[in-house]
Amino acid sequence: MLQHWLAGRFQLALSRPLVMGIVNVTPDSFSDGGQHSDVRLAIGHAGRLLEEGADILDIGGESTRPGSIPVDADTEWARIEPVLREAVLWGVPVSVDSYRPQTMRRALDLGVDIINDVYALRMPGAQAVALASQAGICLMHMQGEPGTMQLQPQYGDVIAEVRSFLLQRVADLLALGIPAARLCLDPGFGFGKSLAHNMSLARGLEMLTSCGYPVLVGVSRKSMIGGTSGRPVAERLPGSLAAALACVAAGARIVRVHDVAATADALKVWTAMRG
Repeated sequence: MLQHWLAGRFQLALSRPLVMGIVNVTPDSFSDGGQHSDVRLAIGHAGRLLEEGADILDIGGESTRPGSIPVDADTEWARIEPVLREAVLWGVPVSVDSYRPQTMRRALDLGVDIINDVYALRMPGAQAVALASQAGICLMHMQGEPGTMQLQPQYGDVIAEVRSFLLQRVADLLALGIPAARLCLDPGFGFGKSLAHNMSLARGLEMLTSCGYPVLVGVSRKSMIGGTSGRPVAERLPGSLAAALACVAAGARIVRVHDVAATADALKVWTAMRG
């Protein structure tokens, strides 16, 4: 298992679970759409997440929730550019949540440290942008694309297929010359997966965390939490915490969350009790 994740200006120690705080500069994200779509509000929210214990800020300008409608690159960039520009001055790891090569390049030019890509650098030109940088790269599995991914997802063996896809993407990037220490894997909970698929993936997560690369999980407030607990989005914090801790117990090193303070506290207690 890699002991550090190389991410732009940072060498992030993986000796404890890291918290990635979500900053959605969007009007339509599934649980917080519109709450931080104003630049001033988004910057304030990012600052609060750091105060609450976020290790990484993940800033995005386009919703990839099920059924979402893509926006154009200029709209995406107009939303996130001032937030990214401010955040990189704070001396903390900053991630851009985007699959567009032109957005990645612009963000990297500002000093962003991490590319968080739901398409795992499969868009034309994305690999070249990553290769020309020193950024950490998060490769996510998604069956289909956001607009239609939840219509009828099908797998023979979801764990084996997700693992195979991600390791093939790793092999492709290593062949290009991107160092292994810059790579992070995300199984893509909720991205082209039914509730049963998500639960199978969670139960078999060690098959991915044992591959030697840091694993990032995003389960915060998702439909899999609601489908299990019966709670609406606004009441999914307890379920989200339970899911995050279960994933960390299975070896996940990074949790991407909306509720940073509660997650950071839960991880501190869990870590202390584990010794």
